[in-house]
Amino acid sequence: MKPNNEASLASAGSIARPPAARMPVASQPAAHPLIGLALGVVAVSTASLFVRFAQQAGADSLAIAALRLCIASLVIAPAAWQRCRDELRQLSRRDLAIGLSSGAFLGLHFATWITSLQYTSVASSVVLVTLSPMFVALGSALFLRERLPGSVIFAMGIATVGGIVIAVGDQALVGTPDLSRGNSALGNVLALAGAVSIAPHFIIGRRLRARLSLLAYISVVYGAAAILLLIAVAVLRVPLLGFEPQAYLWVTLLALLPQLVGHTSFNWALAYLPATYATIPVLGEPIGSTVLAVVVLREPLTLGRALGALLVLLGIGLMAAVRARRSHLSESRSS
Repeated sequence: MKPNNEASLASAGSIARPPAARMPVASQPAAHPLIGLALGVVAVSTASLFVRFAQQAGADSLAIAALRLCIASLVIAPAAWQRCRDELRQLSRRDLAIGLSSGAFLGLHFATWITSLQYTSVASSVVLVTLSPMFVALGSALFLRERLPGSVIFAMGIATVGGIVIAVGDQALVGTPDLSRGNSALGNVLALAGAVSIAPHFIIGRRLRARLSLLAYISVVYGAAAILLLIAVAVLRVPLLGFEPQAYLWVTLLALLPQLVGHTSFNWALAYLPATYATIPVLGEPIGSTVLAVVVLREPLTLGRALGALLVLLGIGLMAAVRARRSHLSESRSS
């Protein structure tokens, strides 16, 4: 899921824009950028399945979050040190503090969202965590004094109603075989907590991201999140060893495919595409995850979930459309 990159920042509505506008790319890519977006959507859509399979293999949710970020950090560390060594060496104590704070919220995001999948359906979890752009917009308005347009407030209202419909619909299913795994209300709250906790990660990280390349930025933030999650694992005495071999396979795939391939594809493709295409990642993941859950996990897609998901995605899509329109108008005036 979820991601701390330009694609995620661009999808945060008209309020949380990327820290720096992307410059036009003169050279033509080897493949069409839409192929990159499609690859990214498919990659990140597998995250909930890999989490569920790792949980079924006996892995603790907090351990999954910690191992996911540890593996991702170890994979990118050599490239980051080779290509971004000077950037990393020049980081001030303030920058390191920002990176640590941003990583802390990223770790909390993964810990809460991954745990939510123990208790509620994939459809409910991924749709509710998609509300993150709404909380980014709210946080930017409250703490950065950025104005909330009426159209964004309207879109937030639609998305909020969708979240309520999902919660009410899932609560009505408690005690049925569909929710035999646990407490759907707890799972939905944890998914919503994942959406809330990623907002400060984006808001805090914007300042650091403006001064660092993408590779340098994610190496700092991923590394900080991994270290803090390892501390949490140690304090809570959550085991990292002793799971079935399949659990480590699923966690490794989780780190490589959704975390690295998915978000890397988004960042590559969006460098060649107009801002309107930034909507695809934030809307594509819950749709792809839900389809995979229905096909692979045989999770039923109830009318309440479908209606709630439609409203959430409509609201978030409207926010992204407003952002794209405002960016286009801004670029037209400056040209």
